[in-house]
Amino acid sequence: MSSLPSLSYLAGFMPQSLPNTNGNGNNVAPPKPPKRSNTVHGPSTNAQKPAPQAKGQLAAAPTANTTATATNTSATTTTTSSAATSNNSNNSNASNATNGNAPSLCEVCHVNPKFIDGSKTHPYCGRTCAAAASNASSNNCDYCHVRPKRVENGHTHPYCGKSCAISAGAASRQATLTHLPTDNCHIPGCPNKVYKSGNGHASKYCSMVHKSTGENACIWCRKAPKQGDNHFCSTACAEEAKKKGPCIVEIPDDHVTFKSVEDQFKGSWRHSDKKCPQIRRIYKIITQQTSSDKYEAYRDAVEARGQFSKHAGFSIGNEKRRWHGTTRDCHIGDVGQTKFCRSAKCSLCCIMKTSYDLGLCYKKTGWGRFGCGIYTSSTSSKSDDYSSNTDSRASTKAIILNKIVVGKGYKMTEDDTKLTAPPAGFDSVLAEIGSRLNHDELVVYTNDAIRPSYLVTYDCF
Repeated sequence: MSSLPSLSYLAGFMPQSLPNTNGNGNNVAPPKPPKRSNTVHGPSTNAQKPAPQAKGQLAAAPTANTTATATNTSATTTTTSSAATSNNSNNSNASNATNGNAPSLCEVCHVNPKFIDGSKTHPYCGRTCAAAASNASSNNCDYCHVRPKRVENGHTHPYCGKSCAISAGAASRQATLTHLPTDNCHIPGCPNKVYKSGNGHASKYCSMVHKSTGENACIWCRKAPKQGDNHFCSTACAEEAKKKGPCIVEIPDDHVTFKSVEDQFKGSWRHSDKKCPQIRRIYKIITQQTSSDKYEAYRDAVEARGQFSKHAGFSIGNEKRRWHGTTRDCHIGDVGQTKFCRSAKCSLCCIMKTSYDLGLCYKKTGWGRFGCGIYTSSTSSKSDDYSSNTDSRASTKAIILNKIVVGKGYKMTEDDTKLTAPPAGFDSVLAEIGSRLNHDELVVYTNDAIRPSYLVTYDCF
């Protein structure tokens, strides 16, 4: 396989029943900006609010040449990008769309595809939109480019109000959806057209059989159902994916894995002072084979000591899924952005590439409530406090869902900043809610006790 397969599916309406079969121009002016909502998109309590160190999820972020550890600190660097313009976009973009590689939408009109000159994708569909963008003030809304950005309590938001913020999220979603044809079944290799109901609504598949296959498909080939809790249909697909690692693979929004991660994100959003945001995309993080082997060896050793899987409700090594937020210095996870960056400031990419590294502990925070460890939480809204973008214009945030070998956890409610390992006889520290913590933390003290498993991007308000 020469390149990582795209797993984005078109969002479509699925009727109550489907036939049970086995069927294997010219540039336009930017649209009028959306009517301004009476309720503007002001900052919530989670907008750019620095998290107190006392409740920080510690572990230092990696540099470009090292592996990453769980530092939840934020940088405040703003990056900008230059824009290129072109004469005509329709012929080139139409050709790309025909080949199934449709570009994302113009950053001004949000209607036409971006112009491709053969070697470069420009941010606009043509001269009209490029001119409109160049005439727009940098203080104008990033979506409508007409009204000024909302400023409240000294913080400048990327949009003028809630209407444009919502529209921007919808446009970003639609850009991904254009990568697949709208009339063919989404099972690779199936020549049949999608099923359409009497009122014209189209599903994603040609039949109920293929609908079931798609929702449970192997995340690599998408042609056959995955095997149980495994993400792949076969050893061949699993091995091929690991050879491509480290990398990320997008999970379709109708897939059972997407729903599982989404349910955990929403169900563990416990901060009443900030609204649970809309998830935009979920990616499976594929780690290198050697990294996976080390994690599994550690998990098996912990299992051998504790025999956890013999007890009802416990998995091998008492493995759990926990959240971690950190700094993103690129746009990985956004539409079309699946390549890791090389920035030393991008803790997110470093963690996904090489996992966490205790050797970088205290590099940014200087302390940890429960010593030098890798900090995570079962509360997604707590980890969100530590998720940040160095680009203040970003419309999404990113968070990692990790798999962690908890083993035998030692419960703590009081600080112990000198810890470098769990107490004798234990494998981790369970920091519980009490006088010192408002939300839980899980701390491990060995690199091989944790691996990044999923990348989740969601609306940033």
